[in-house]
Amino acid sequence: MVQVCLNGRREGADGACVPLSPAALAESAAEAVAAGATDIHVHPRTPCGRDSLSPRMVATTLEAVRARVSVPVGVTTGAWAEPDTAARLEQVRGWSAPLPDHASVNWHETGAEEIAEQLLTRGIGVEAGIWSGTHGAARFAASPLGPKVLRVLAEVTDADAATAEASACALLSLLGDAHGRPVLLHGEDRGAWPVLRLAGRLGLAARMGLEDTLLLPDGQRAASNAQLVTEALAQYRSSAEGRDSSNG
Repeated sequence: MVQVCLNGRREGADGACVPLSPAALAESAAEAVAAGATDIHVHPRTPCGRDSLSPRMVATTLEAVRARVSVPVGVTTGAWAEPDTAARLEQVRGWSAPLPDHASVNWHETGAEEIAEQLLTRGIGVEAGIWSGTHGAARFAASPLGPKVLRVLAEVTDADAATAEASACALLSLLGDAHGRPVLLHGEDRGAWPVLRLAGRLGLAARMGLEDTLLLPDGQRAASNAQLVTEALAQYRSSAEGRDSSNG
């Protein structure tokens, strides 16, 4: 499975290719799915471009994207969108149809388990975001909700292409068996491509999109999420074939 992350916390200043409005997100999602993405992660935005967890913006974004694709669609619950934990939980409680298929919860953030429990109660899958360089892995290992999550997002925050793979291996080691849940491994910026190739060699799910990086493996600026997905699938398959050849 290769998930596409359409926009993340990118802003208009990052380039016109970064989709922000519901219509632009829907168009980018359709192009990425046509390129081979099988799952979508999106950050709903207010009209002024700010990340939002408000019921209205989440519903508006999901309606637009779902009108163009039939694959699962998930959203963020990141604390940067609403720093106040109680207010963030209240916004999640207020989500109404259409509900996301899943939502990411960063386990190192305050209130993570409360938000995850609310999502599970409502039938929304939880992607447990475990960031390298945080106490997220230890907290997740001790969490009674661990076996109930949809999957684990192993998020490598090391953006250095020379060291990101080693950082990814260290994070995976901390995760251990991850409560038996599937692991999606991904990196960011210049570390995104080495980590994606590692995911291919390990047979793990992967993620790519403009949230993760604005650049192609050769350092050229990506024109779209679809272009990143196309290249990600090519690199993933090549890495997986290398794994199979060495095992054969």
